Amino acid sequence: MKKVIIIGATSGIGRALAEHYLAEGWMTGLTGRRVELLEELKAEYPSAVIQEMDVSESDGARKVFSKLVSEPGGVDLVIIAAGTGHIDPELPWDKELETITTNVTGFAAIALAAYKVFERQGYGHLAAITSIAGIRGGSAPAYNASKAFMSNYLQSIRYFAAKSGKPIHVTNICPGFVDTAMARGECLFWVATPEKAARQIYLALERKRKHLYVTRRWRLIAWLLKLLPESIYHRL
Repeated sequence: MKKVIIIGATSGIGRALAEHYLAEGWMTGLTGRRVELLEELKAEYPSAVIQEMDVSESDGARKVFSKLVSEPGGVDLVIIAAGTGHIDPELPWDKELETITTNVTGFAAIALAAYKVFERQGYGHLAAITSIAGIRGGSAPAYNASKAFMSNYLQSIRYFAAKSGKPIHVTNICPGFVDTAMARGECLFWVATPEKAARQIYLALERKRKHLYVTRRWRLIAWLLKLLPESIYHRL
């Protein structure tokens, strides 16, 4: 039986992925800060293994991750879906710091721990949900920058995996707008449901894709964001 651990499975894309993998019969370990939401999943899917985890507490998160890996004797796939972000024109430091602590320190702590497990067991697949926002800076400085960090960190892990010669795969999942609490504002377009995003992600991971835009049409927006002169980008 294949084994997956989903970090941040209590809501949004993470929860939709958890339900998808459980329905597909995977041995599934789920983590999140909100225990009551994990227990809801456990009640619906008794086979799920749940553990409270706050990735912003990186040392504790790594211990929980190690426990989830060791109990079933390894893991085939680790998906990091935990993340946070704030849009506030006042740029309060406490919110910026929360974003950095979660999306940078917390993410790197689990991503590196997962790679070390894969390196020891000789195989594995790491995937993480970044964002189209990571392509350029914008109205949420810490969020945009943290997603750029995540993308580069994943690419660096893929570099080490290639050097190892072992079948270790790394996937950067880059969503546009998905109908979750993270999607805020009045100018949203091409908004996907979490369930549609989860289906596309599942298929991409089965094919061991290195990069995925969710939904696929966001590849066009990514291309435009990379090419737009800064003078025009600032007027958007």
